[in-house]
Amino acid sequence: MRVLITGGAGFLGSALANELVTSGHEVLVIDDLSAGDPDLLDKRVLFHRGDIRDRPKLWTLLQGVQCVYHMAARVLVAESILYPREYNEVNVGGTVTLLEAMRDVGVPRLILTSSGAIYGAQMQQPVAESAVPVPQSPYAVSKLSAEYYVHTIGALWGISTLVLRIFNAYGPGQPLLPSHSPVIPRFLHQALGGGSLVIFGSGGQTRDFVYMDDVVHALVAALHVHSTPRHTINVGSGIETSIDTLAALVLKLTGADSNVINSPVESGGVSRLCADLTLARDVLDYTPRVLLEEGLQRILVTDSRFRRA
Repeated sequence: MRVLITGGAGFLGSALANELVTSGHEVLVIDDLSAGDPDLLDKRVLFHRGDIRDRPKLWTLLQGVQCVYHMAARVLVAESILYPREYNEVNVGGTVTLLEAMRDVGVPRLILTSSGAIYGAQMQQPVAESAVPVPQSPYAVSKLSAEYYVHTIGALWGISTLVLRIFNAYGPGQPLLPSHSPVIPRFLHQALGGGSLVIFGSGGQTRDFVYMDDVVHALVAALHVHSTPRHTINVGSGIETSIDTLAALVLKLTGADSNVINSPVESGGVSRLCADLTLARDVLDYTPRVLLEEGLQRILVTDSRFRRA
């Protein structure tokens, strides 16, 4: 199959591209390199630098494509609070532009990667896809808006659509940003660098950490699903882990004696979030395989930034 991945030079996009090309698919990638790295890609992947809002470029790249994985997005919650217009332009406007280009060229299928962040605070855990979203950041609003556009325009224009809501993905190569970095690479960096582990909020808040290989397995499975019902499906581990527990596990695996400090300066976010995987099992035959401790161990072994001496 000929597949285009938007944002395909990023953390998850490159892992998906490499898996698909290894499986014999023809894979094209478009990425503006604002966060991606083309060196992550297998040499057989056809890389193109560009913006998903550039419709003429999309017309060219979409020729003969049978399915698009739309993964290009701005993804930092804190940044979205400062720059909501930019998040709307890229995450929503870019999605609509892509859909227009797919209609123009006649591409039949789109798989969108969304986020568990769209749920916000939910009383019932684990949270199922039927829950009413309560987005609590412009980032979450933009991803939920993209979902609505994908399914609505897909129905109007005859494009088959599937949405996967990815929870807290992690693994080797996850970006370690100067600020607002994801919690797992941040904790590993702090522990191995001899610093303190800084927890925003109480530390009792929970998240669903899902290893990148499990996410890729779900994405690949989605390629083979007939998505007439226009499914929206959670992809997570199905296991609720507190930030305090994560910090203790990082200290155990690294052997660090770092202090753990709670910082009230930044919010820890919603109090609980865990994915109900019933629909993922039924539609994608998805079962996560990598537990959190094993996933952290894999990072320590394979990611040179965190390799133990």
